[in-house]
Amino acid sequence: MNNHVSSKPSTMKLKHTINPILLYFIHFLISLYTILTYIPFYFFAESRQEKSNQIKAKPVNSKPDSAYRSVNSLDGLASVLYPGCDTLDKVFTYAKNKFKNKRLLGTREVLNEEDELQPNGKIFKKVILGHYNWLSYEDVFVRAFNFGSGLQKLGQKPKTNIAIFCETRAEWMIAAQACFMYNFQLVTLYATLGGPAIVHGLNETEVTNIITSKELLQTKLKDIVSLVPRLRHIITVDGKPPTWSEFPKGVIVHTMAAVQALGAKASMESQPHSKPLPSDIAVIMYTSGSTGLPKGVMISHSNIIAGITGMAERIPELGEDDVYIGYLPLAHVLELSAELVCLSHGCRIGYSSPQTLADQSSKIKKGSKGDTSMLKPTLMAAVPEIMDRIYKNVMNKVNEMSSFQRNLFILAYNYKMEQISKGRSTPLCNSFVFRKVRSLLGGNIRLLLCGGAPLSATTQRFMNICFCCPVGQGYGLTESAGAGTITEVWDYNTGRVGAPLVCCEIKLKNWEEGGYFNTDKPHPRGEILIGGQNVTMGYYKNEAKTKADFFEDENGQRWLCTGDIGEFDPDGCLKIIDRKKDLVKLQAGEYVSLGKVEAALKNLPLVDNICAYANSYHSYVIGFVVPNQKELTELARKKGLKGTWEELCNSCEMENEVLKVLSEAAISASLEKFEIPVKIRLSPEPWTPETGLVTDAFKLKRKELKTHYQADIERMYGRK
Repeated sequence: MNNHVSSKPSTMKLKHTINPILLYFIHFLISLYTILTYIPFYFFAESRQEKSNQIKAKPVNSKPDSAYRSVNSLDGLASVLYPGCDTLDKVFTYAKNKFKNKRLLGTREVLNEEDELQPNGKIFKKVILGHYNWLSYEDVFVRAFNFGSGLQKLGQKPKTNIAIFCETRAEWMIAAQACFMYNFQLVTLYATLGGPAIVHGLNETEVTNIITSKELLQTKLKDIVSLVPRLRHIITVDGKPPTWSEFPKGVIVHTMAAVQALGAKASMESQPHSKPLPSDIAVIMYTSGSTGLPKGVMISHSNIIAGITGMAERIPELGEDDVYIGYLPLAHVLELSAELVCLSHGCRIGYSSPQTLADQSSKIKKGSKGDTSMLKPTLMAAVPEIMDRIYKNVMNKVNEMSSFQRNLFILAYNYKMEQISKGRSTPLCNSFVFRKVRSLLGGNIRLLLCGGAPLSATTQRFMNICFCCPVGQGYGLTESAGAGTITEVWDYNTGRVGAPLVCCEIKLKNWEEGGYFNTDKPHPRGEILIGGQNVTMGYYKNEAKTKADFFEDENGQRWLCTGDIGEFDPDGCLKIIDRKKDLVKLQAGEYVSLGKVEAALKNLPLVDNICAYANSYHSYVIGFVVPNQKELTELARKKGLKGTWEELCNSCEMENEVLKVLSEAAISASLEKFEIPVKIRLSPEPWTPETGLVTDAFKLKRKELKTHYQADIERMYGRK
């Protein structure tokens, strides 16, 4: 049940409408140009082709269940970035001493905020932002040191928990570094978690102090403070909020600046503080999880350092010239790891948000600049949902072009796809055709790192072509400190997540129920097990789940059972082909991989999001679809159907029309007949982390989706 999408260029080419005789002449000119430009790029192309064909990881012995290691770590796994820097406070001290006055954390100045009335009567808040203001490595170090000292004065003890519930911003990283320095265990909670999940995390970890923002205090924390009886201090990172009389007695609100001032005074008195050991917990990271209440993953200093050591090795020439844009949740292991990699190598980190990222983003006032235009980052991390959104937006704009412009774009796109597959570059196409698209992310991106969920081959190739940069697809879990695999920058294959990082090794365990075995030919397959110093300590106060997912081997090495199914290519690169939890046995005995069905249909222009569903009491698959508003409205017009957006989504005729499109796409993607959804429900509301139907990494929460659409499930399976 391999959901790997073919990476052959012919399967991903765009269709044009050019006269065949004119097309023949254009192809002749393109061939002439290719021959003339081949010689200058010969040596570059050859070296990249050679690299692409190299073995990237090998099994350490000849047994079928042998672990695979990167060829750069066959003799031993890497665990530290710099000699002697075995805790996160030592890593930051090393970076501060090396890059002292270099810029580190940047925040844009808010020049103006205004409410903008929309045609539908809703009010959107729009902002005009100025330049980035920067803190140097020295500035951040001093602020973090003083903040940690101030927290100590407020009664925070070493090896006790303190929570951060805050948006991604410079103060988040300053607070984290303070906790690393003073050996406070940082409990991270997503800003988008619902009330019950926040209460669960805060009470389970027994925190007395929480770091937050004014907005989150007013919108989320205010209503649940009374449900967290141990809470004593709330520290707001962005100034004093109004005081509320309904706050429980004994809870005091401070500003971050006031706590830093308190700490600076205490530091002058030379108050001693406890320093962490490599084995001490640095972070208890609550994953938003696709099932049930969030689980706290205990991540030690040595776990994080091993993970970022592995990640950094896959980013060539990482250093002071690089600029990283931070906008994903810092409470997610992908973003925290990426920023710690940058911080330890002298890069600048400029902060943003999904609402202010680009010029066209929802909070940016028309005519003013988004964050990528101002920052011009060279490095960026993204989850597939964001890349899919960029892909669909650009393709919608392409479809709106004049016939001449559209066909020029398609010819250039298909030509570049062919050249990429041969390891060649296309400087003319990059300069004249794709420059405008590239400018959407600032124009300087040299590497996009994607993680959190599988990225479709079509979207990955689109990003390669239009943004003129490699897309490093990664695989890792919170439980492995985010580390596992990342593709090499010169490997332009799609559908793979790369070879194991130098900090870990990966082996495949037989899964008989799914029919996956590490003896399978031509590729070994099975459940992915990750081993190494990046594998975390387990789940907080959850011994049973820890024992189920983690184990130690006879050599004392820790292993994580991921629940994901993978296969190794001959060059040692891994593909994610299935997930144990996504496998459903139908009434007639066929196994359906829900993830495979979704991957085949998610990239349709008509589909913004899709969740396949099946159970063993029935013989067919059904689905819930968030349709693309523009595409669905156009389809309705063509079919002569009228109504409001909600009426169209609730229309049986519209469901049937969308189902026809899905079925055609499913057949083209070679899905089996029993894998193709037979009935669907169109959802007028998008699925966002705020709705609780997807995680912060936009992974589907199947349990919540099932509950949300229970009435529709019963209708589609004929119980009503």
